Amino acid sequence: MSTIEKLPIEQDYSYLNDRLIAQQAAFLANPMPSAQQRIESLNKLKRIIINNSDAIIYSISMDFSNRSESETLLAEIFPLLDAIEYSKARIKKWMKAQKRKVPMTVMPASVSVMYQPLGVIGIVVPWNFPLFLGLSPLVSALAAGNRAMIKMSEFAPRTADLVKDIIDREFNIDEVAVFTGEVDVSSEFTKLPFDHLVFTGATPVGKIVMRAAAEHLTPVTLELGGKSPTIIHESFPIEEAAERIAFGKGMNAGQICVSPDYILCPRHKVNAFAQAFVKAMSRNYPNLRSNEDYTAIINARQLTRLQSYLQDAKEKGAQIITINPADETFESTRKFPMTLVLDTTADMLVEREEIFGPILPIKAYDSLDEAIQYVNHGLRPLALYYFDWDKQRSDEVLARTHSGGACINDTLSHVTVDDAPFGGIGPSGMGHYHGKEGFINFSKAKTVVRKGRINTTKFVAPPWNKPAYNLLVKLLWFKFKTLRR
Repeated sequence: MSTIEKLPIEQDYSYLNDRLIAQQAAFLANPMPSAQQRIESLNKLKRIIINNSDAIIYSISMDFSNRSESETLLAEIFPLLDAIEYSKARIKKWMKAQKRKVPMTVMPASVSVMYQPLGVIGIVVPWNFPLFLGLSPLVSALAAGNRAMIKMSEFAPRTADLVKDIIDREFNIDEVAVFTGEVDVSSEFTKLPFDHLVFTGATPVGKIVMRAAAEHLTPVTLELGGKSPTIIHESFPIEEAAERIAFGKGMNAGQICVSPDYILCPRHKVNAFAQAFVKAMSRNYPNLRSNEDYTAIINARQLTRLQSYLQDAKEKGAQIITINPADETFESTRKFPMTLVLDTTADMLVEREEIFGPILPIKAYDSLDEAIQYVNHGLRPLALYYFDWDKQRSDEVLARTHSGGACINDTLSHVTVDDAPFGGIGPSGMGHYHGKEGFINFSKAKTVVRKGRINTTKFVAPPWNKPAYNLLVKLLWFKFKTLRR
């Protein structure tokens, strides 16, 4: 008896391209929205967030199996509302054409730069902050007068469905359209000829996204990650450093692209820092299993990855310190205790890979120069943290290292600053958004030269033996030769 081979069902992704075409057509019908129209769009987004805040908090917590209300408020909802209010108050100023200097060869004329919306912005959202990292780029895109298509993360499905529902109810789909679905949808989404594409996620995937965008010469903003270092200077109080770092590393159980990835600590203070960090974490999270303040790992795949990092380090001789104040077990849960790793070596996964979870290696150094060299020998990270009250040394560390952003005597907080750009460098990303830089990023800065009624170029046009041309040449030579060297 013969069997009929079942062929795979070919998926139809044409709806993505259809939506892009519809948004492009709507944009062409209104290519320069007024400041008031942009403010109204941001007000609409603000109402969506406020009116659905309880549902947002619940959905995100369910996707993680547990995440505290406070973390979602502090890391997602409040920063978004701040960003909306900040942009609303400045849109009119940002939209004004900027006057620029007129060179002698162009006089008489005026020169200005106007900022035009790009068109349709594609946004690919990660799972770790599924609201903030989707709607934060949207704030900048709307402020710049664009339309947007958003692909939510398949690893936070409840939040994805909720965001799609609340956006669809308030926005016309020709303004903002939200899509859900698995990784195949994300792959097809990144192949669309957007006017700009924003991707937040892992560096290897960022390379794939950039290759797909290159097919259409689509400009990209890549917010990736990497191994963000934390350097503690010898003079800084070790318990103070531990307390501040524990807060940042504990947020979202370390599942943050700018989370401190490893500590560089003076050699003779490594044990003291480890003890102080255990104390600080135990105070913040006295128990874990039933603690609603401590976030779970997003899924079994990520949990297995983190466990493999620790197993690899243990097998290669590292010292493992598990911070589990109540001495609990975690079978059948995705709670993963904060874990310190000492005596690491370059061949361990915790040194080679971005950790993105509650594991914190501590590396000893003997001089600040050695710590800086260690950072500079690695790939440029998304963030760098340095603890030192001395401003001169802090400025030196900032000048001698490269990172997407930095905090002195703190961690994470630079991400929530609206009046400053956020973005990576090299393997940790490219491009910026937030605030004015976000407006610029999603706009075309177009130079405009405006001439008057009199055609002055005819006085210097060929043939090149005209008196006016000879005078212009003499004036220019006089200008350049008399400039101070």
